[in-house]
Amino acid sequence: MDTKTAKSSKIAIVGAGFVGTTFAYSLLIHGLASQIVIIDVNKDRAEGEAMDLNHGVPFAQPIKIWSGEYSDCEGADVIVIAVDKGQRIEQSRLELAEGNFDIMKQIIPSVTKYNKEGILLIVTNPLDVMTYAALKLSGFPKSRVFGSGTILDTARLRYLLGEYLRVDPRNVHAYIIGEHGDSEVPIWSLANVAGIRLKDYCPMFKIPYDPEHLNDLFLQVRNAGVEIIRLKGRTNYAVALGLTKIVESILRDENAVVTVSTFLEDYLSVRDICLSVPVILNRSGIKEIIKLPLDEQETADFQKSAAIVKRVASSLKI
Repeated sequence: MDTKTAKSSKIAIVGAGFVGTTFAYSLLIHGLASQIVIIDVNKDRAEGEAMDLNHGVPFAQPIKIWSGEYSDCEGADVIVIAVDKGQRIEQSRLELAEGNFDIMKQIIPSVTKYNKEGILLIVTNPLDVMTYAALKLSGFPKSRVFGSGTILDTARLRYLLGEYLRVDPRNVHAYIIGEHGDSEVPIWSLANVAGIRLKDYCPMFKIPYDPEHLNDLFLQVRNAGVEIIRLKGRTNYAVALGLTKIVESILRDENAVVTVSTFLEDYLSVRDICLSVPVILNRSGIKEIIKLPLDEQETADFQKSAAIVKRVASSLKI
């Protein structure tokens, strides 16, 4: 285990929007780093956010928070890219690709000019395409460039299943893989509580095992982002907590299993694209990619999801 602790770690956040700043707030509350730098083209916004966060330090733990420049990425353990043009309610994540790719072409070289040893964590949508772009633009090893991926989608599914099964969602084990978007894939064949597959668990507690209802839960998950944007204009809390979990897994060298968007060399015949699958995450980044034993339909759906993401990446000539 790396002797460097989370307490002596530095996090750089590029993007002072709602996701980036809510993530900074979560880091502050959890005491995961000793330094947080917020970088944004809107310098006043970044400075104001840093000031507001610093005024909360007496209620939390000692930490240095400031607004900075790309040069402040030097020495950062994790650089989180949380910048995009924003998703309108009528847009899919994939429709954001061209504009956000232009932004990434400016940001990634600006970061890597000052930091070639850290981990790049991408939040910018369309997540999988932008993660692939960051990997190519940075020249970093694939273990140190990944996206937040379906960690949020997986959490949403576990929450809804927990409500339906009347158990703590932390004890529900179910994954969503593939694109962080419309083609994402729920893995029902492996979903379980206490190691018991859902089709066996439900009858034990007189809960209907209804594939149609389960699919309805998945549709709620898939549409959750759009619905939240319709209701409040943005999503920020849950994704910030998901980012916190990812960073905690890294800084504390946990070897935690999380679903993030990572470069796949040969995963169920999917190659040369970034998609979300479970990985083992620690201080060095992605230690291992876990190959799930999917059923035939899940495999086909995963491959279809990959094809959709690859088409967008190809159209941008990444």
